[in-house]
Amino acid sequence: REAPYFTEPERAALALTEEACRLADEPGGVSDEVWAEVQKHYDDEQAAALVAALAQINAWNRINVTLRNPAGGYDPAEKAKRYKSTP
Repeated sequence: REAPYFTEPERAALALTEEACRLADEPGGVSDEVWAEVQKHYDDEQAAALVAALAQINAWNRINVTLRNPAGGYDPAEKAKRYKSTP
């Protein structure tokens, strides 16, 4: 919230993500204020895509935590080498 690097639409998406993924803390779900901010910046199709994306990411995070699969194994340099060696 303190970082100046996010646009207002990005901040709305981040707030939605936070509230949607913390249902244990707030079983009422996403607040009207956060949803109104999302609707201010995204049309219905974009908002639906945003919700689908955050749900998918949250699911993968939960699966990885459950399986104790550490995050961060992506190496851009290694990936680039593989693409260059592909015929």
